[in-house]
Amino acid sequence: MLLPFHTSPNTLEAGIDEAGRGCYAGPVFAAAVILPVDFSHPWLNDSKQLNEKKRDLLRPIIESEALAFAVARVDHETIDQINILQATYRAMHDAISNLAMQPKLLLIDGNRFKPFSNIAHVCVVGGDGKYASIAAASILAKTYRDEFMLKLDEEYPAYGWQRNKGYGTAEHRDAIAKHGLSSYHRKSFQIQPVQTKLFDD
Repeated sequence: MLLPFHTSPNTLEAGIDEAGRGCYAGPVFAAAVILPVDFSHPWLNDSKQLNEKKRDLLRPIIESEALAFAVARVDHETIDQINILQATYRAMHDAISNLAMQPKLLLIDGNRFKPFSNIAHVCVVGGDGKYASIAAASILAKTYRDEFMLKLDEEYPAYGWQRNKGYGTAEHRDAIAKHGLSSYHRKSFQIQPVQTKLFDD
């Protein structure tokens, strides 16, 4: 069972995680979640360790039980302008800014973070498999992004985003080789194989 980083109710901590950082197409999403200290669920874990059905079932539970949560995204054009790392920081900062209450501590999944305001933060490698609030954030970021990519798939079905969600699968790479880049692909990424033309409707 995943636990809070601190067990004191006086330490309001927000878990922060992202989804879509390594994708070829679409935005990067980030979520910030503040959970009650006593929150627990037997399925709660890193979103990558859960199947889609469990993630989708956990999302409304997290949203209803959280003291506060927020999800933000940064689009592919901004990613190309400022690079994926800075875009990820921006998405995380936007999510934190949109929380209904200000946390005293930020728990960041990963090993790097750009400080936000004057709030203390701790980076935790593999944090989404260790601490409840980060796991919850990973689930929200993942489910919101997957939902977004399903909508983009309706516009550009040739890339298989319904299945790969924009990640660089063999199916996705083959579609890029055949059709070129869509208007939602990240042009700054080194995508192989790739043609320079845009998708032709």
